[in-house]
Amino acid sequence: MGQTLTGLLTSVRAIAGRPATPDRGRPGGGPDQALLAALRLCGDHLAALAAAGPLTDARRTRLIASIGALTTACSTPGADAFDALLRTGQQALDSGGEAEARLALALADEATALRSRSKGAWRLRGNALDALGRGEEAIAAYERHLALQQNTAASRDVERRIAALRAAGDRIDEALALFRAGADTEASGAVTEASGAAVRLSRHLPAAEARAAFTDLVRLRTAERGAADPAVRRLVALYAEHRRLSDRDPMADPLLGGAEPIGVPGLRRLVAGRTVCLVADTPRTAEQEQRPGSPLAALIEGYDLVVRCDEPRHTAPAARTDLHACTLRGDAPWKGPRWDRRAGVRLVFGDPLPHWRLALRSRLVPGAQDRVGDASLRRPLHDPALLGEEPGGAGPASTAYTVLRLLDFLGTPARVDLIGFEGPAALPPREREWVGTRTASTDDTAVRITLR
Repeated sequence: MGQTLTGLLTSVRAIAGRPATPDRGRPGGGPDQALLAALRLCGDHLAALAAAGPLTDARRTRLIASIGALTTACSTPGADAFDALLRTGQQALDSGGEAEARLALALADEATALRSRSKGAWRLRGNALDALGRGEEAIAAYERHLALQQNTAASRDVERRIAALRAAGDRIDEALALFRAGADTEASGAVTEASGAAVRLSRHLPAAEARAAFTDLVRLRTAERGAADPAVRRLVALYAEHRRLSDRDPMADPLLGGAEPIGVPGLRRLVAGRTVCLVADTPRTAEQEQRPGSPLAALIEGYDLVVRCDEPRHTAPAARTDLHACTLRGDAPWKGPRWDRRAGVRLVFGDPLPHWRLALRSRLVPGAQDRVGDASLRRPLHDPALLGEEPGGAGPASTAYTVLRLLDFLGTPARVDLIGFEGPAALPPREREWVGTRTASTDDTAVRITLR
């Protein structure tokens, strides 16, 4: 990686010029000056990474690959490098460090200079400012994005984030008003330590500084007046609300449209004595299932429970789904698409627990499911209370395999069939081996494999 990083840095500087050198004119309509400036910023970041030693973070490795793609786009005549610029900025944000967030903001500034009406550029700027704790500036960028965004559904996440940032700022304003009202009742000219904390506190401060000033104000005011004082109790409540809003956005419907949790006992009762089929998401299966009167459609309709896994790419939106299961993957699984397809029960497999909780808060859609698997069902393969297996080195299991193992452990379904799990949809070898040892029969069409 060291040689690759050094070579990429050389290429970036060859195209954009070394830092602090004036822009060179380029014959034939070369890259825009904003793109050259963005490349110089990337070059500075690459130089810092090279000086820091060997790379062990996969996220930064992906950022370097994105910078390489941007460099290639900028050096290709006639290529539009704008999308590559936005992808590099987003990858910098996904890397998670403060230096990367600053790089993302700088790239977003260049992107908005290139295309002032790009909704993607303004959202990237808002996300970068948000990551740096500059909430009020982030709100302004998010609002520019919303003004350009025509897709109402795509705007909801941004609208929720704006509401959370504003609500957090409102808690600070109310805390300051509460402090000033209390200060007016104190002895004239009295200056307390809490006064200094209140002077520092502002909704326009970066998030980390605002949190520290708010913490000092609560601590000092509690020491001065005691925890039983009504004004102090209200101040503490405002502080708790501010911290909660800073950590996560409020849910539009915390009850998820009336969805109920389901645990291991509830799932065991749900599948007891019933026939279950897991349907693969393949073009062939989807096409046959949608064809009126097809044998496969009639076969699937005959089961008591139809199970589908992960994000469907081919299955029709209205296809029957009694149980939907998905596995959280990646460094930020809560950022994936929302689970808006209708399902009777939704099981989400994932670890660690904070990531699983955040994914449920971010991706569940109110009214899209009747029941949601609780934490007892989030890691059935490795939970000591269930299968209790040690994580292997072969990578995470497929969702279909996890569902099969869970149903086998529960032991109550009358029958479990796999439909369409052949060809591209075939399970990995280790999982196929487990299925093979438990297969009761395989029908002549090679569509259905009966486990129980």
